[in-house]
Amino acid sequence: MEVGKLAARWLTNTSWILALLWWGKAVQMVRGMARLTDLARVDLGSLPPLLENDGPHLTVLVPACNEEDSIEATLRSLLASTGLRLEIIAVNDRSTDRTGERMDAMAAEAAKNGQHSLRVIHNRMLPEGWLGKPHALKLGTDRATAPWLLMTDADVTFAPDALERAVRTALWKGADHLVLLPTLTRVGFAEAAMEGTLQAMAGWACRFWKVEDPKARDFFGVGGFTLVRRDVLAAVGGMERLRMEVVEDVGIGWLVKRAGCRSCITLGPGLVKIHWIQGYFGLVTILEKNGFAGFRFNLGFLAAVCLGIAIDAVVPLAALGVGVWGLAGGLLTYAAFALVFHANRRMNGVSPWTVVLFGPSAAVLVWAFARSAVLTVWRDGVVWRGTLYPLKELRRGCLKWNRWSR
Repeated sequence: MEVGKLAARWLTNTSWILALLWWGKAVQMVRGMARLTDLARVDLGSLPPLLENDGPHLTVLVPACNEEDSIEATLRSLLASTGLRLEIIAVNDRSTDRTGERMDAMAAEAAKNGQHSLRVIHNRMLPEGWLGKPHALKLGTDRATAPWLLMTDADVTFAPDALERAVRTALWKGADHLVLLPTLTRVGFAEAAMEGTLQAMAGWACRFWKVEDPKARDFFGVGGFTLVRRDVLAAVGGMERLRMEVVEDVGIGWLVKRAGCRSCITLGPGLVKIHWIQGYFGLVTILEKNGFAGFRFNLGFLAAVCLGIAIDAVVPLAALGVGVWGLAGGLLTYAAFALVFHANRRMNGVSPWTVVLFGPSAAVLVWAFARSAVLTVWRDGVVWRGTLYPLKELRRGCLKWNRWSR
């Protein structure tokens, strides 16, 4: 009986602590997320024009390994871009399907059009000491000629004016690095709840609105849309600096911010689309490669975060049944969750009502992170596109962004 009372008291007290913490975060996010620039709403007439030159304004790098089902749609959307000249470099990175064949077909089609150039690189080997994607991006950056680089993925599609809006906004802001948060297309209520929960948790790791602040340590990156000045990327070490970095997109954000250059995060609903979370449990597969890597392969750090997420998943729900004060604490915590979902709605369009699945979604997130760590340790490395990269080399080569030392 005494144990039951102690457990009820602990649940009640913890639910109130969570409520206070999440309400603080919710208020912060409502204010902060409202400050992010929405590229879809920016008046192009108010932005600075692109510099006139005879070459391309932007080089787009599209690495792809076995992406025959999506690569054509990605390249076709890029070739339909308006308002600027593109140099598109598509890297067929050791594909065993028809990815390279489809790239070549699109390049032939682009040659007839003439508005944008599309060059295809067929890479057959991976040098020692490199991960596949960073090496593919290096092959592209070595051949780029435009002052701006856009790194994207082979399953992303773009609105015709997306790239013009991004480059001209970067010029307006004086940015060296700009991230446009993609619109994650989804199917059904459950996928929306998973997206909302993941992005609510991400709010504790990075304050997107603070990325522009040179005094703040917040940084970020997205593989689907990383826009960076070519000379700035070279100055911070280029892709060589990221040769063993699993989450190279976040790594670029860290390097740019750490070097004192200007970085920013922007919104743009509908401008850049990707179906990333495919199914309610799709995140488990997605995070298999980069979940543990995001924690710098530190088991203690990952365990602490998983414990915190598990408490968020379990305690507010359990507290609902332990008396009036427990009920109030649990409901207040869920109200804060809903307010965080509301704060992110400009970014993801997810309804705050999906918060009813917050508990189960958070539990899936814990499972995904824990599974990533277990598989990485068990395999003694990360399996990525059929290649095993040893854990020892990954730990040695990953950026130590938990501190600001050089």
